[in-house]
Amino acid sequence: MKTTIRTSLTPEKTAVVYALLAVLFWSTVATAFKFALAGLTPRWMLLIAVAVSWGFLSLVLLFKKQLVLAAQELRSNWPVALRRALINPVCYYLILLQAYDLLPAQQAQAINYTWAITMSLLAVPLLGQKLRWPDAVALLLAYCGVLVIATRGDVLGLTFDSLSGVLLALLSTLLWALYWILNTRDSRQGDQADAGRTLWSGFTLAVPLLLVITLLVDDVPQWANAQTQQSVAAAVYVGIFEMGLTFLLWQQAMNLTQRTAAISSLIFLSPFLSLVFISQLLGEEVALSTPLGLALILAGLALQKIPVAGRKAG
Repeated sequence: MKTTIRTSLTPEKTAVVYALLAVLFWSTVATAFKFALAGLTPRWMLLIAVAVSWGFLSLVLLFKKQLVLAAQELRSNWPVALRRALINPVCYYLILLQAYDLLPAQQAQAINYTWAITMSLLAVPLLGQKLRWPDAVALLLAYCGVLVIATRGDVLGLTFDSLSGVLLALLSTLLWALYWILNTRDSRQGDQADAGRTLWSGFTLAVPLLLVITLLVDDVPQWANAQTQQSVAAAVYVGIFEMGLTFLLWQQAMNLTQRTAAISSLIFLSPFLSLVFISQLLGEEVALSTPLGLALILAGLALQKIPVAGRKAG
């Protein structure tokens, strides 16, 4: 007797699966950053990761028969693509990775989650939106959380592991928020393209830029060194699971779901899962101040989702 196997996954359940996979992969990235930086400079690490991600995205677009279209869009709109590439991945990741090089992974990854708060502030001058009272309270909560994490709970003493690292991590959130704000403004002005093709265009221009920067600043690594090879493997992992596959999984989850807010809320799992990987794989002892500060940051992010009665669309 022939048996037919049927899947019981509805589009909503499939969206949850994709989203959870994305959250799981993103939760490993802080650990992968540290492994990669153990044997590579931030510039070499980023060059390898971006090149791998570009190759991965090229294969995806080729499979979807969109690679020629992506190249045509890049030729016709290269100034916008160049601006995007300079912000992300070039400047954003160079600054973020330098912060990771200076800070414990648990601090850098937690501070990085304040980018959504930063985006609400940038939306005021750049998109003409109004700052709501939940945004102001969220800002206070989030940056109190940053202070708790960065000082390991010694808020009054203001003792930092690396003040430069904290400032770089905060600067990276500004660049990440700016990248998405400008993308939103471009979409309003009619510059709309598939997100995968947009990412590919930026990475296409970023690879030669990063190659020049890296060769001008850093020496060529000792490729035969065991530590270097392990770090290269970690950089390849970042290229796929931070910048390539995971982005597509998340995009697919957003496309399938009718409950965007519920799916988006799953990202709140990521920082706490990340602490597990950091402690178990990197061997970092997670300070009590880290989850406490992270709870303040996530409380601020949750507060932003509260609707305000009588609010007009921005």
